[in-house]
Amino acid sequence: MKRTAVVTGASSGIGEATARRLAAEGFDVVAAARRRERLEALAAEVPGIRAVTLDVTSQESVDELASSLDRCDVLINNAGGAIGLEPVASGDVADWQRMYDVNVLGTLRVTQALLPRLIESGDGVLLMLTSVAGLVSYEGGGGYNAAKHAQTSMTEVLRLELVGRPVRIIEIAPGLVHTEEFSLNRFRGDSAAADEVYRGVPGPLTAHDVADAIAWCVTRPAHVNIDRLVMRPRAQAAQHRLHRD
Repeated sequence: MKRTAVVTGASSGIGEATARRLAAEGFDVVAAARRRERLEALAAEVPGIRAVTLDVTSQESVDELASSLDRCDVLINNAGGAIGLEPVASGDVADWQRMYDVNVLGTLRVTQALLPRLIESGDGVLLMLTSVAGLVSYEGGGGYNAAKHAQTSMTEVLRLELVGRPVRIIEIAPGLVHTEEFSLNRFRGDSAAADEVYRGVPGPLTAHDVADAIAWCVTRPAHVNIDRLVMRPRAQAAQHRLHRD
C-alpha cells in the first residue's frame, strides 16, 4: 500500500513544490490549504495529489481533515508566514497574533490531530518547516522570530516526548528562499519592497530546493532521523551576511 503524505500550506511556494516532489516519489499526497481552486488545479495536473481545504487556524477545519484520512505516514507542517518588519516597539499586536496562530498554534492543531495516525503507521515522519529565523533573531523580525523560535522549540520537545515511538521528528530551517508570495505577504502586497529582498542576490534558494531536501529527509531508512537541516543559498553566510552583485 502506498504511503500517505499530508502537506499543509500546499497551494503555493514550498508547500506546492513539496506536494509535487512527494507525488513523484510515489506518495499519495494530500495537498491541504485554504485556496481550494489552486489545490484543485494542482491535483488535476499531478497524479497522486488530492486537494483538501484546510485552515490551520480553525480546529473544526483541522478535525475535518483528520476525519477524511484513512492513514497518514508523513506530515509536512509547512503552513506559516511572516507579516511586517516593524520594530518590537511599534509592532502590531494583530500581526503578531496572526503569525503565532498560523505558525505555532496551527502547527499544534494539525500535529495533535494527525499524530495518532503517524504512530499507527509504524514508521511515521513529522517534519516541521521552520526557518533560520527560529535560530537567530534579527532587527524587524520580532514577531516572526518569536513564532519560529516557538515552532523550533515545539519540534525539540516532540522529539523528546516521542522517543521510543515509531515517529521521526525532523526540522528543516531554510534561509533566504525566493518564492512567489512569502515576501509579498510580509510587505502586505508591496511588490517593489518584496523584490528588493532578493535584489542582486545570486542564486537564492527556490521552493524546489527546499522540497528536494524535504523529500530526502522523509525517505531515509526508518532508523535514521535528520534532527535539523539548516539550508541557505551560497550567497548567505548568516542572517546578517548576504552577498549581492
